[in-house]
Amino acid sequence: MPRFFDKMRAVLRRDLLTAIRYRSGFALTLAGAIVELAAFFYLSRAIGPGFRPDGVDYFSFLVVGTGIYTFLVMSVNSFLSTVQEAQQTGTLEVLMTTATPPATLVFLSAISALARNLIQFFVYIVAGLLVFRAPAQVNLPACLLVFVFTLLIATSFGMFAAAIQIAVQKGAAMVWLLGSGLWFLTGTLFPVSSLPDPLHALSHLIPITYLLDAMRLALLEDASFSRLASDLLILAAFSALLLPLSLLIFSRTVRRARTLGTLSFY
Repeated sequence: MPRFFDKMRAVLRRDLLTAIRYRSGFALTLAGAIVELAAFFYLSRAIGPGFRPDGVDYFSFLVVGTGIYTFLVMSVNSFLSTVQEAQQTGTLEVLMTTATPPATLVFLSAISALARNLIQFFVYIVAGLLVFRAPAQVNLPACLLVFVFTLLIATSFGMFAAAIQIAVQKGAAMVWLLGSGLWFLTGTLFPVSSLPDPLHALSHLIPITYLLDAMRLALLEDASFSRLASDLLILAAFSALLLPLSLLIFSRTVRRARTLGTLSFY
């Protein structure tokens, strides 16, 4: 474990120095987030205050939903990009033969992108709550716990995407599924209760649904842990299942690719 943290510190330091040199990119991202929030703000005003999905202000509903969902998609894409870049530069096969386990290596390579996504998410939420004055009543410890589950599930999805990329070079399909499909079923822009019954039932099989529900309760309604208990237990179960499974599948996929000699195919 100490060696793991030493490696993580070295990777973060390297990527921080790189980010400082190209800090204009962060400014552009921030400007884009403000424009997006402004669009949601005026959309909620056009719809009117009478629309209160799950009993909360619609703009606040959108801020949390889009903030969490964007963080998930960008985080999964960071794992995929790590593998794709190593394949395209011809370094993946060499990296996978080092003493560092393959899953750990991919995670360390993606850690800086995860940190950047975390900062962007924090700025997005703060801008929505302060600049646009979105109504909020915050249970901070509960928010932090829900975000831990968000990180675990994002890492799981990221490892699945990395495994698909190594196996069939189609890891982008996972990002596409998140970006253009699952948002519809998970309550990102509207409550899942408005979906037809079959789709409503399907939404409860997706962990993102519970992430959004729990974060909205903790961030917007100051919900107690007793009120959040069912969502937190379900998220804990998803995390306990998905993370070990994703690591196992990724490790086996790497071993199979080594055997077949397809590790660097892209």
